[in-house]
Amino acid sequence: MENALLAKAPASQPVALPLVLDVDHTLLRTDLLHESAIAFLKLNPLHIVLLVLWLWQGKAVLKRKLAERVQLDFAVLPVNAELEDYASRQHAAGRTVCLATAADELLAIRLAQRFAFVDFVLASDGSRNLKGAAKAASLSERFPNGFAYAGDSRSDLHIWEKAEAILLVNAGQDTSRRARALEKPIEAEFGRPSLGLRGWLKALRVHQWAKNVLIFIPLVLSGLFTDAGAWTAALTAFVALSLMASGTYLVNDLWDIEDDRRHWSKSKRPLASGRMTIKQAALVAPLTLLVSLGLGLALGPPVLATLIAYAVLTLGYSFAFKRKPVLDTFILATLFTLRLVLGIAAVGVVTSPWLLVFSMFLFTSLSFAKRLTEVLRFAEKSTDIGDKISGRGYFVMDTPFILGMGMSSGMASILIMVLYLTQEAFLIDFYANSVWLWGIPPMLFLWLSRIWMIAQRGELMDDPVVFATRDPKSLMLCAAVGAAFVMAWLGLPF
Repeated sequence: MENALLAKAPASQPVALPLVLDVDHTLLRTDLLHESAIAFLKLNPLHIVLLVLWLWQGKAVLKRKLAERVQLDFAVLPVNAELEDYASRQHAAGRTVCLATAADELLAIRLAQRFAFVDFVLASDGSRNLKGAAKAASLSERFPNGFAYAGDSRSDLHIWEKAEAILLVNAGQDTSRRARALEKPIEAEFGRPSLGLRGWLKALRVHQWAKNVLIFIPLVLSGLFTDAGAWTAALTAFVALSLMASGTYLVNDLWDIEDDRRHWSKSKRPLASGRMTIKQAALVAPLTLLVSLGLGLALGPPVLATLIAYAVLTLGYSFAFKRKPVLDTFILATLFTLRLVLGIAAVGVVTSPWLLVFSMFLFTSLSFAKRLTEVLRFAEKSTDIGDKISGRGYFVMDTPFILGMGMSSGMASILIMVLYLTQEAFLIDFYANSVWLWGIPPMLFLWLSRIWMIAQRGELMDDPVVFATRDPKSLMLCAAVGAAFVMAWLGLPF
């Protein structure tokens, strides 16, 4: 099949010009070289040394070495659906359709098997990088009577100079202008999918920054409401952690890009869907991490150390821990607790250890709720309880275990809250009327019960914390907890 695709050039040209399609960011909304590099690094991050060595020998060598060593799932790669439909209709009308790509031919041939309209393939072969002028010469030789070419980048200008017709696909303004200046017929034009501000906010998961509000809890519990310096330090720590989280989210999305494309909701993320390029994510991720560490350094060594610990744990979770059952939820709970530790370090206060213990049990419960949602979603499409969740360490049969562990952790957090009230809160002078604090455990019980009831029904979204920020009943219970705390602090009569 592979050799047939390479040699399947028609004996005579049809009436219409042969349609030649570029692959990277044209037929596909991604780059096969970048996809291959990520897949290779996932096998072993130390492979980056080999990537540098192969690149030194030339791009064609790099592409062939990667193509020989990785297996991409071509069925889930994001496709330009409009161009795919256009090429399919043209082929059905009797037109020859060819893929001409700078990707290695081993990958290009496997990709071509996904599309019934592809007649044959031209690609890099390990010794020659089929791009720009080299691709133009090869196509001119193959199609002496002319061809129409679909491309997206400046390097495609060399091909359009030789082509009889131009198809602009995802082309930038400068590339489009220069292509039109060639005064060749524009056969078709396919717009670039706009990432836009909303796309960037989604890619950076700015909505997840709501979790970082935990940083302000030590400030509130220490009574520094009116201290401008404390608020400035806490806000700076909030920005630093938010940028750190966004950077690690991008790294996670790069690492899990193939698994995300198989996921019912993650497949819509900007990176997985192809609206954000791998190159964009690879550039922005280290930038946000560096800015975050710079802010942490400005706040002092304890804050910087906490940010580094958060980064190490988060990246460890992305690369390995998320595939280890139970350990994954423990790591997630630890990351939530580190937000409190960061708030303590930024403001420079001493808080009760009960707070950190409570946080570990509460967020362990919520992490299990997140896992239960993923398992139940997967189970809807599975026919065997022994099936394993893609990218996770859980099986469908683990549902009762996850439910039990999550609910018991949640109830334990309520017990810890009660012990804190009886063993410490009623004995300190911070609260003017501690009796109001007894309203917190019932509100927490009601909220956790709601979360778990919805989770076991399969109605909970991926993240229970984000769900809580959008759920009216959860917001009402949160407001009730806040009111109880304020009334206890103000000393209002019960």
